[in-house]
Amino acid sequence: MSVPRYGDLPVIEALGLPHAWDVWGREDNLGTLNHLTSARVAAAAAEIATGQRFALSLPSDLIDPPLFGRKPMTRDVFAGSRNEWDERFDSVYPQAASQWDGLLHVRAREHGFWTGYTGDPPDAGGRLGIEHWSHGITGRGVLLDIDALRRARDDWDPLTPEIVTAADLREAAAVQGVEVRAGDILCLRYGWGAAYRGLDAAGRIAMADTPTFAGLEGSAEVAEQLWNWNIAAVAADNPAIERAPGDPAVGSLHRRLLPLLGFALGELFDLDDLAAACRADGRWSFFLVGVPHRVPGSVASAANAVALR
Repeated sequence: MSVPRYGDLPVIEALGLPHAWDVWGREDNLGTLNHLTSARVAAAAAEIATGQRFALSLPSDLIDPPLFGRKPMTRDVFAGSRNEWDERFDSVYPQAASQWDGLLHVRAREHGFWTGYTGDPPDAGGRLGIEHWSHGITGRGVLLDIDALRRARDDWDPLTPEIVTAADLREAAAVQGVEVRAGDILCLRYGWGAAYRGLDAAGRIAMADTPTFAGLEGSAEVAEQLWNWNIAAVAADNPAIERAPGDPAVGSLHRRLLPLLGFALGELFDLDDLAAACRADGRWSFFLVGVPHRVPGSVASAANAVALR
């Protein structure tokens, strides 16, 4: 089907922001994952050339203390019988580590979630829960190494609120010689994961108290670029895809992308080893598989993602 360009989308006048609620119909539960057609997924399998496999999820206990006021996960391992062991997890926050943000995560104020749904998540009755994505966020992945691009150009620090613009995205693709295609899963490496691993205990506590990091600008220009690429999802190695703190005068990229444009968003992805492999042979595309959990009505899921080259 033909998808309208960003500039042709209708605007919610009270917000001054465009929405795509009628592109796939008001009962849609997939958002931009509609771009993952069977033909595109089948074609993406050709990206597997060497058989290399990369886990894209961070260790579950790496982010410590957890960000955004979440509690640490606890794990109890106990004997189920004389010869069997079992375990129980408590305080499990799907968004505390590598994750997919679902379409019930952010709403556009009183105008609603994706497609204009205005109820609260507990009352959604099957609408917009992340279980609709559990068949797989699967297709051609493309990695843009923003960290490498910006370090070659200026004093880049992924632990400061540096902005990444739409022009940066285009430049990174051009420098790397990779084409972003319709249906792609775009992965953005800011270098946040490596920088976080380098923090001492005091630095990690400070990050949890006041999360500060580089990321995409929350602008209409960035939303336009992502939408017009017709990509299926965006994932990044930082905690929010966009920078924090953001600029209220520019606006929230989450609000533009999730409730209004229906984007699948991945956060806190572990992209360092994958980037090193891509850099070694100059091939920045791969086959990506992410499987959100099948919990009805869930607002988010652990990433459960791997890349195959």
